[in-house]
Parts: sequence; structure tokens; C-alpha cells
Amino acid sequence: MHNDIKTTCPYCGVGCGIIVSPSRDGQVVGGDPDHPANRGRLCSKGAALIDSITAESRDDFRLETPLIDGTPADWPTAIAQTAHRLADTIARHGPRSVAFYVSGQLLTEDYYVANKLLKGFIGSPHIDTNSRLCMASTVVGHKRAFGSDIVPGCYEDLEIADLVILTGSNLAWCHPVLFQRLRAARQKNGTKIIVIDPRKTASCDIADLHLPLAPGSDVALFNGLLAWLADQAKLDHTFLTRHVSGTEDALASAHADCPDIATTAQKCGLSRGDVEQFFNLFADHARTVTVFSQGVNQSSSGSDKVNAIINVHLATGRVGLPGSSPFSVTGQPNAMGGREVGGLANQLAAHMDPNNPFDVDRLARFWNAPNLQQGEGYKAVDLFDAVATGEIKAIWVMATNPVVSLPDTSKVRAALANCPLVIVSDVVNNNDTLKYAHIKLPASAWGEKSGTVTNSERRISRQRPFRQGPALARPDWWIMAEIAKKMGFDHGFEWQDVAEIFAEHAALSEFENDGLRAFDIGEWAQTGKSLKPRYDAMAPFQWPASRHYQPKTGAKRLFGDGLFATSNRRARMVSLRYIAPRSNTSPDYPLIANSGRYRDQWHTMTRTGTVARLCAHRPEPLLEMHPDDARNCDLGDGDIARITSHQGTALMRVSLSPSQAVGQIFVPMHWNDSFSSASSIGQLVAPHVDPLSGQPESKHIAVSVSRFNACWQAVLLTNDVVDLQDVPYWVRTTGQGCNIIELAGETPIAFSTLLPDFARQNQPGIDDTNGINGTNGTNAINDIDLLEYNDIRRATHRYASIRHGKLGGALFVGPTRQTLGRDWISSLFGQNTLPTPDRMALLAGHLPDASAANDKLICSCFSVGLAKITNAICTQNAVTTDDIGRLLEAGTGCGSCLPELQDIIDTTAVKAAE
Repeated sequence: MHNDIKTTCPYCGVGCGIIVSPSRDGQVVGGDPDHPANRGRLCSKGAALIDSITAESRDDFRLETPLIDGTPADWPTAIAQTAHRLADTIARHGPRSVAFYVSGQLLTEDYYVANKLLKGFIGSPHIDTNSRLCMASTVVGHKRAFGSDIVPGCYEDLEIADLVILTGSNLAWCHPVLFQRLRAARQKNGTKIIVIDPRKTASCDIADLHLPLAPGSDVALFNGLLAWLADQAKLDHTFLTRHVSGTEDALASAHADCPDIATTAQKCGLSRGDVEQFFNLFADHARTVTVFSQGVNQSSSGSDKVNAIINVHLATGRVGLPGSSPFSVTGQPNAMGGREVGGLANQLAAHMDPNNPFDVDRLARFWNAPNLQQGEGYKAVDLFDAVATGEIKAIWVMATNPVVSLPDTSKVRAALANCPLVIVSDVVNNNDTLKYAHIKLPASAWGEKSGTVTNSERRISRQRPFRQGPALARPDWWIMAEIAKKMGFDHGFEWQDVAEIFAEHAALSEFENDGLRAFDIGEWAQTGKSLKPRYDAMAPFQWPASRHYQPKTGAKRLFGDGLFATSNRRARMVSLRYIAPRSNTSPDYPLIANSGRYRDQWHTMTRTGTVARLCAHRPEPLLEMHPDDARNCDLGDGDIARITSHQGTALMRVSLSPSQAVGQIFVPMHWNDSFSSASSIGQLVAPHVDPLSGQPESKHIAVSVSRFNACWQAVLLTNDVVDLQDVPYWVRTTGQGCNIIELAGETPIAFSTLLPDFARQNQPGIDDTNGINGTNGTNAINDIDLLEYNDIRRATHRYASIRHGKLGGALFVGPTRQTLGRDWISSLFGQNTLPTPDRMALLAGHLPDASAANDKLICSCFSVGLAKITNAICTQNAVTTDDIGRLLEAGTGCGSCLPELQDIIDTTAVKAAE
């Protein structure tokens, strides 16, 4: 492939278009200026995609061949074995004993085949997706209000609105390209911006008002707004009379819940003045967009939160109009596409309902699938509970890592360990879930697959392959289709390529569709010789794309005419009352933990964790807490803390942050067993779910925090496989030339054994558990130079091994976290020879350039650290972020570091004035 390839980014639901171009060194990625979602912009993760592909090419990274009970197999054997074991499970225990757990990382065509195979032909309803963990409550809210799971607005609305509300959405870090579009709109048009979030996040950088509401109190806030709007005669009664049902009950509930501003403020933990300002801003700006994401959805009352937001938009007629809509932004690249094909247990394909007998009959006839059953399957938490009880005997996991991402992960591990048949399709050869697989199937990776994805504004884009994967890697749809045919379902799975699958998906969307089902892409329901060329050339488009009903292809907004997808074409306001989160504080668990994303990381780090520049911004998971809470827990900045909930424990390093409210902490969601010893938050999260959506509550975790009494801390730099099972705290990150591993322990260990060369040396008379001999020097064994320094008095030890002139590993130990230039040492691993000055610097523990020590990466796009930025402020008179961009380029890429740059400018100015 020698030409530029236009494809779609595999990260968040913004759905950015990218162009992959050939270069002298391989390939480069750039933003597609013609794609409507991003107009050429990329975030730090998207810009580093080629780096992640380079990591995927390592021999030790990819799952390259099918494995049956640990034994390599060819594809005919793997297909036959998988089909046989599934068929045997069905014969013994019935079709409902089989389940699929899939992912928003799948392409729409993959998702379609999975849903068709399990629900339609095997006859089990138990397929669910990791989108259950992020957007399931939105699905319920949309269906209750609009009659169908439909996002009525589009990205353009962010740019033409007069007021944009970000609630439960750190748009700056989680959807940086949209945030930059919003930032630009504010600069151009003076857009008012409100951030509603318990934390002061990077998104507050452009906010006119930040409401740090009490965690979980969103329903009270929007109920209070609804009641106040009614009292102030600010409702659109004409719109309500013509187009909305349930208004009186919804208003009555809102008044009973939060009758006045004072009550609302008290329930939400806010000042009366801030609440009043919010209410007036909403009332005074007809063109309002309310953006919501995981902070709203990931709750035991997430569905009610969604409907509370939609209620105020319906009450004021602000739905589907230019610059005016409630707007859900999704976390995964194809969460929306999965919802379109019925990937959730409470959906059927083409937005049909498993509880509606007419929909079930329609789908069964279209698929010619007599095994399709009426009724919902198990949602994610209940699904793995059914695995644990033995009700589900076989589970097929695709493109996701539930052992890390689901709540109460110890229970999930036990369930998979005891399940008779675990099948995993994945790209990598090692993750937390693969450890439990009886059958491992090598799937094609992002850059190797062809298909489509749908972004948060209903825009379908092509994903096109631009590289070859391992010889035996196969697309997910192909794997499932071949196994389906081997199980005897030949007539339903005989596609030759993804274009035929998409055409069938499109044909289903218009099948017996009288215009009430808004999801209609019938324009793509075609066959014949022109099918594949047209599919290959597909430009991004928004649905609906109907051949028969208005609106046809390219409708930016839906419902602006007041006609909704319910049977009577009227929207519904939902009667709601605030219900406190289920995970409450107590004397034993006095703090509330909120979980979320880091700017440069993605999910469980399988892709981004392999890229040095994406790891450098936050190389360790940090427990962010207010200084007052830290003092109460006897913790200081940089200490290691033990976090304990009803479910389990985790270990993280403390970062003091006045942006955290007292009584609340923040923990990142990304780290798993491959990157840490005990930093997975799934060990903390309780399996409390929304009763309607089944979405777990991962933003409100009752915890206690205590000191991890480290008697030593170390940093190990190596590319060797090291046995760390006896080290209670370790976190691995990817450096420029090697892995960088932070370690700590509460009891002494033999430090030199952490470097294989020193372990093999086995020198007599050395006991480094208590400081070694107070010596330093160099030993040479078999062309390996072993550098060693020990200071008993300071409990400081340094080790390095030089293999045939090259740095092979380095270890630095002391009583506290080691202050040295990790990036500089990591870069030495790429040198063919290690000069004597560098050897001496390693042994002395000093860098040649001391000013670069402990430099913190701020701008991932251009690899600009804190030291350079501070120097530009202090010596080059940089007083604005534009100045920093002009001098260093920092902030001129994706722009997601701009809030941090402004904080650095402000902090440096304060220090200079002191």
C-alpha cells in the first residue's frame, strides 16, 4: 500500500478522521482536514498511533496463532474445536448457557455478526458489551424520552450555542478535539461555559462557572432547575402542549424534590449564589447544549440523571435545534455502532426491542433465524454473576479485558477460573483476561481491519486497513462467521467481505420500517458489482440515510420538528426524585473515590501503555486528594497510600491537590496487572448498578486511605523479564529505551536480585537487605560489567549492568522515591556503547544535565517538559500560552495541555512575586 489511506482513529467517540501516509521510515499519521469531526486536528493519543503500531509489531506483543488449551493450532483446527465445544455446551446445557462479552473497540460489522450469531442462531440473549460500563444509562434515557436511542444534536452545535454546559464530562482530557472546537468558539463568539463536576478539572480552564456539586447529586440539581424554570414562567408551553407527554408529573416530582434554590443548593453541596447563577444562565440563553458523559452515566442512578438533563431541555423546547440539544458524548470509538446493531443485552439490531414481539418476529424473518428468542439477556455484571454460579458454561470475550474493567474484579477472576469454556479473541498475547482462556484466537488489529464505526454525532466513517498483521491474525467477523458455518449455520454467514455485511445491516435498518425507527441507512442496502467499490469509497455521513423517509442522508439534527420516535410521536418527560448513591461513607470508609481517565492514556493501556511519550505525562497512577484529607491520613505528597473499600484494596502514590474537594479522592482507571502490582480500581468498585441500565457505579466508591509504610523505594530500568511477585508495590511504564519500574516495599529484600545479571553473579558474602558492605566498584563477568555502589548510612544502593558495552539494566534504591532523570537513563539503552562519563554518572546517581532531573512531560505532541516551560517563563518573558507555543510549540498540537500550561504560568508568576 503506497498511497495515503483515510481511516478513523480507534480511541474515543469523537471519531476523528486520520490520514496514514508512507514515509522514509515507514508510515506517519496526520489528521484528516476533510473529516467533519476533527477537521485535521488530533489529540496526543491519535498523534501517537504509529508509535503504538510499532510496539504492536514486537514478537512478544501479538497473539500470532490460535491456541487450544495452550497448544498452537492452525485455523481449521481452531475453528473446528471452538465450534465443537460450543455445540457440545449447547447440547448439554441449552443455548442460554452460552454468552458473548464484546467491545466498543469492535467495528460495526464485527458487532453485527456477533449479535446475529448468538441471538439469532445459537438462541441465547446473553450478549453484552463493555459499552455497558460507559453509555448504557444514556441508552435508557434516550429511549424513555425520545422513544429510541438517538443523539439529536451534532458537533457543530458546540460552536453555535450561546451556552454550553459540561456535566460529568472532562472534555479537555477525554475528548480533546471537541474541547478545542469549544475553546475556539468561546474565543470567537463569547460562548458561556459551565462545568458541573465534583472536581476542578482541566475543562474548568475555559469555564465561566464551575459547580463542584456533591458526587451523585445531579438529579437534584436538574430537578431544581426544572422547578425554578416553571416558577419563573420560563417553560415553552407551546412546545410542551404540542410535543411532550408527562409534563405535569415531572414538574410535580421536581417541585417536591427541590422546591427552591436553597433546597437545591443544600442537596448538591453548592452555594446558593452559584446555583442561582446557573439557573439564570440557563434561562437567559435559548441556544444551550448540555454535554454529558461518564460522570453522569456511571452511577446507580445514571438513567435518571440522563432524563433529568433531557427534562429541562424538553421543558424549554431545546432539542434538535441549531445550537440547542442535550448531547451525549461516548467514550469508545464504536459505542454508537454497537448500539445500532443490538450489541447490548437489552437491544436488538437496528434499534429494535427484544421485549417487543413484533420486533422479534420481524428480525427472525429477516435473518431466517428460528432460534431468536424474545426477552433481554444478562447485562454485564449479572452476566459474570451467571458465569460465577455456573448458569453460563461458555463465554466468548472479544476485544476487551473484563478482569480489569468490571467492578469487583476478584469475583470476575474467580468466575472465569471456574468456567468450563472461556474463549478470547484478542490482538495481544498477554492480558489479565487471556490468562483464563481455554481457546485463544488471534484477531486483526486496528490498522489491519476494514469496516465502519459510528461516532457520537451519528456519523458513520470507514476504517480502512493500511498494514499487514501477523500471518494468522483474522478479522473478528471472519472468525465468528467461520465458526458459525462449522456449527451448521451456513445460510446466515456466507459473506465474502465486510461490504456485504454492511449492506445487510443497512437492509435490515429499512426492513418494514415505516419511518418510526429513526435508524435507517437504507441508502446503503444494495447488492451487485457496485457494492464493494462504493463501500470502499464511502465518505463520512450521518444517519439517517433513508431511501424512503425524511430526513434523508446528512441530517445534522433530529427532532427539531417536534416529532419523536415514540408511538404517538411525542417526547416524554420522566418523573424523577433524587436518590443518594448506594455506596455511602461510614466511619470505616470515610472518603468517596471518583474514578476517571488520564489525558494520554486509554482504557487498560494495552495500546497507549506501550508508547513512551504517552506514559511520560502520568507515569504512575496518582491518588489525588486534598491536603487536609492527606494530613488526616498521615500522608504527604509522593507517599504511597493503601486505598481500601468493601471490595478490596489498591496501592497508589499520593498527589496533593487543592482541586479535590475535602472528603473526596480521585483515582485513574487505566492500570492493570500487566502494568502494576495493585493499582487496578476494579478491585475497589462495588457491583452497584443502575436498576434500569445495569451500568455500574464507578464514580462514587466509599473508601478509607492509609499509609503504606515503605521502608525502601526504588526505580528499576530494564528490558528483561523480572520476577516481581515478592514486591508489594510496583508500577511499570514504557520509557524511551526500556521499561521503567517504580518499586517499594514494607520489608527489606535482596535488591540485587531484581537485576538478572546480579542474580546470576551470586557473589558470596553480600547481603544487600541491610545496606550491603558500604562498597562501590566494578566487576567483570563474562563480558558483563557490573557497577555497584552502596552507602549503608544513607541506605542508598545503585546497580548497573553493562553487557558487551551496552547498558543492560540499572537499579537505584533509597529510603524514599529516587530523584533522578529516568528519561535520560532510559535513552542510554539505545546507545551502542556506554561512555565512561555516563557510567560514572550512573554510579554516582547524578545526571550530566542536572536541570533535566525529574522533568515532568507537559506537552505530549511535541515532548516538552516542565523545565523547558519554566525556563521560557523565567528567561524568555513568556507570559501567555501563546508565548509558550511560539517559543516551544507546546500547546499548538492537540491543545489538551493548554490548561496545564496556564497553571504553570500562573504558579511561576506567583513564586516570582513572593
